[in-house]
Amino acid sequence: MVGQSDASGGADDLTVALREFIRTRGSAYLRDPNVSSIGIGYKIRGGEQTDELCIQFTVGSKVEPEVLGVLGTAAIPETIEVAGIDVPTDVLERTYRPGYRLVAEAEADERKVRVDPVRPGVSVGHPTITAGTVGVIVYDVESGRPCVLSNWHVLHGNQGLPGDVVVQPGPHDDNRITANRLGPLLRSHLGAAGDGAVAEVEGRGVDPSILGIDVAPAELGEPELGDKVVKSGRTTGVTHGVVRRIDTLVKLDYDPPAGLVEIGCFEIGVDPAQPPGDGEVSRGGDSGAAWVFTSSDGAPTRVLAGIHFAGESTGELDEHALACLPRSIFSKLGVTLTKPPAGGLGFDPAFLSVEFPAPDLDPAASHDAVLLDGSPRIDYTHFSLSLSRQRKFAHWVAWNIDGASMKRIDRSGIPFVKDRRLPADVQIGDELYSNNRLDRGHIARRADLLWGPMDEAEQANRDSFFFTNITPQMDDFNQSSRDGLWGRLEDAVFEDVEVDDLRVSVLGGPVFGADDRVFRGVAVPHEFWKVIAFVKDGALRASAFLLTQNLSQLEALDLDEFRVFQVSLADLEARTQVRFPQALRDADTQPARAVEVAASPNPLSEFSDIAWV
Repeated sequence: MVGQSDASGGADDLTVALREFIRTRGSAYLRDPNVSSIGIGYKIRGGEQTDELCIQFTVGSKVEPEVLGVLGTAAIPETIEVAGIDVPTDVLERTYRPGYRLVAEAEADERKVRVDPVRPGVSVGHPTITAGTVGVIVYDVESGRPCVLSNWHVLHGNQGLPGDVVVQPGPHDDNRITANRLGPLLRSHLGAAGDGAVAEVEGRGVDPSILGIDVAPAELGEPELGDKVVKSGRTTGVTHGVVRRIDTLVKLDYDPPAGLVEIGCFEIGVDPAQPPGDGEVSRGGDSGAAWVFTSSDGAPTRVLAGIHFAGESTGELDEHALACLPRSIFSKLGVTLTKPPAGGLGFDPAFLSVEFPAPDLDPAASHDAVLLDGSPRIDYTHFSLSLSRQRKFAHWVAWNIDGASMKRIDRSGIPFVKDRRLPADVQIGDELYSNNRLDRGHIARRADLLWGPMDEAEQANRDSFFFTNITPQMDDFNQSSRDGLWGRLEDAVFEDVEVDDLRVSVLGGPVFGADDRVFRGVAVPHEFWKVIAFVKDGALRASAFLLTQNLSQLEALDLDEFRVFQVSLADLEARTQVRFPQALRDADTQPARAVEVAASPNPLSEFSDIAWV
């Protein structure tokens, strides 16, 4: 899996050289009619796998040298020189077939009926084929619409065309095409990058968690030899495997007019620790299923290893499967695992009965705002923000909270991701947060955004995880800052004040200080601000707060000091480049002070210290 490596630098170098060899010269070997694939694996001796890295060939027939000419084939050399090293070869007798030919089954199950919402692991297909498996719920990069990802030979096939109807379940499981319409075939690819196709989902919901595994893939991985994987297919259900060949080129016959096609892939054998009950790691109808990596304790992860597309030919005793590499097929099909932000449902200035707009930036800082479609305001579901090009964090985030229609939605399976609408180099990603005490801290709290119709609340849940809404915060930031004061300010206003219509609007962000500590090339803010606005008895009120966190020892294990102050909006404007609307300044519940906040002896210690009105 990603991050794994061989035991030595020399082995790493050889693997890199072998991968380049397969990419540049592998196809030439597949011109031999008897060679069915070439890849990187461990040499088999006496029926047992060794730890000797080799170039592994599979052939339709292993024969004596004198018979090679009859088959129109040539002998595979015992070694092949790669990067100045004589690398041993291995020759296995094996052929492959696309995994969609089916045998009759006595009864259907939950994988073979119409489902809503659609989820990975269930039956799907083009009306002219039998049935395959929904592999992953993905999103079209251009439109953001939800799609199902499966194989070319499941959703397209030799008789299909883009725009054709795709049905769920596949016609082998239920031939009522009109009743089972899922959506149109969007795009497909059959070639070196893989065997894949996507169809839009229309008129049904989607559930990205894989049936039987109950994880939703959140990122793409790169398989390595020995990795443990698991899939959930339409026919065999949940089966476990071990990656045993990587960087493999296989030659499959897809019948005319597609004919013989070379596919880049990796090979999976049975996991001896968790063998399938009937010995079959895959059967016809499993095509399109997602293989995901498992952790050291055997639990499935949210990292996608590959898309299943083929298995061994009928009658072969060596049980195995082939899977496309996810990065290649995702790139070809123009899809992503992350649902793009909806936009257009951002901060609503008329959300409260007294209207006020989102903040502005000081004119001197306006050049620092990242523009989206020419605007410095970037909209998400229930919140908006302005992003600093220099600091790569938000200048401000503004969001609305409807306390009367809050939803409880699980956060599991949602990754922190960069916003694809914006240049990647103006956003700070995971490179800042690994192996230290910094957490990915939401500016607009995830729980604040989960309101409205369920589909809207679910979109807000996903949108909250874009890195544009994240700042680095010390671990236990919300909980440790004066016994949770900072993280619960929004809750406190509902508890302490009779808020009109149970509606609150919040503004927040970091304070960009000239003395902020630089860590891993990033200036980490040590102060944050928040303004909570609400209407009480028809009058607008606004309360402003400042939090400081001590970042002097990011690697230390002792608890750093957090302090929370109630301040005025004028104080915040003096410390930031944010300019608040006049309506909020007029509604400020804390008069301006001339003293420095950092020198104040009276940080808040409990909610009763807050002046809400």
